[in-house]
Amino acid sequence: MNRLEEFAQLALEGVHREYPYHLSKLVMGSDPIESPRAMTPVFFGCFDWHSAVHGHWLLALMLRLRPDTECASRCHEALARSFNHDAIRTEADHLAQRPGFERPYGLAWLLYLIAELHQHDSEDACEWRRSLEVLESTARDHLLSWLPKLSWPIRSGTHAQTAFSMALVWDWAQIVKDPEASECIRSRAMSFYGKDRDYALHLEPSGEDFLSDSLGTASLMSRLLDTQAFTEWLDRVLPHLARNRDLEPVTSPDPSDGRLAHLDGLNLSRAWMLMDISNGIGPEDVRYERLRESAKAHARQGLSSVSSEHYAGSHWLGTFAAYLALRMPDSII
Repeated sequence: MNRLEEFAQLALEGVHREYPYHLSKLVMGSDPIESPRAMTPVFFGCFDWHSAVHGHWLLALMLRLRPDTECASRCHEALARSFNHDAIRTEADHLAQRPGFERPYGLAWLLYLIAELHQHDSEDACEWRRSLEVLESTARDHLLSWLPKLSWPIRSGTHAQTAFSMALVWDWAQIVKDPEASECIRSRAMSFYGKDRDYALHLEPSGEDFLSDSLGTASLMSRLLDTQAFTEWLDRVLPHLARNRDLEPVTSPDPSDGRLAHLDGLNLSRAWMLMDISNGIGPEDVRYERLRESAKAHARQGLSSVSSEHYAGSHWLGTFAAYLALRMPDSII
């Protein structure tokens, strides 16, 4: 079994596991609180909604990249079980009534799941993609109506961070060819981050981060700016990165603690973000090789933490490892 199959196995163990579950719900009255499966019958597993979404993304990725394996067959079965019309209809109603639900992280991952299915050519995957259009449209509308109203970006190392979610939405928009969404991401990113300077990277991470806000923003901007413009932007916002300061991988003090396990994911996300930055400045830049070496060091440390030992991490770390494989193919695939 290769590493990608190991990661997919973690998702298979979680996407239809209803409990334990972290429920985030605004309670409006004394009516009984429904179970996760009743409220969101497509994405009810993996401890929380967003993890269930990107767990399904991992299954779809496995189906595309390793289609002739036994693991891919199991991924197909799991996706077919989840993506039935009645469940999608209930899921869509729940999402439509809650514009702030899982915004931005979960909604961005939902669009990225759609983008993955958009790249499949099997009859079943095309049908799943069509069935999920109602969720895609709702997530798109929620994000594109929210971003223009957001006066400032959310600079966070966890789910609320705008930069990472905007990068996922940008990639979805490129794959499905949505120029309006692309322009929204571009204009808001330039408004949020275009004139930034002097990021306090030395103050990262916070104790429960799984994303770097500084590197996540740079990863996003590397998608939007040409080499010269991005290099000038990077010189202004992270002048010490890969010159006289290198990031060191971190270690979770307790992988069985759900929040402390975030630090294992931070190594993985730092790795792909550092690689994105190196690609943005190009091999002629003196920082290029140091950035890539740092990315490899973070990838090694992050990948060593991906296992089934603790559900606190296993329900989501496989997704981050697989996403790393896409951004940094030599690390795994």
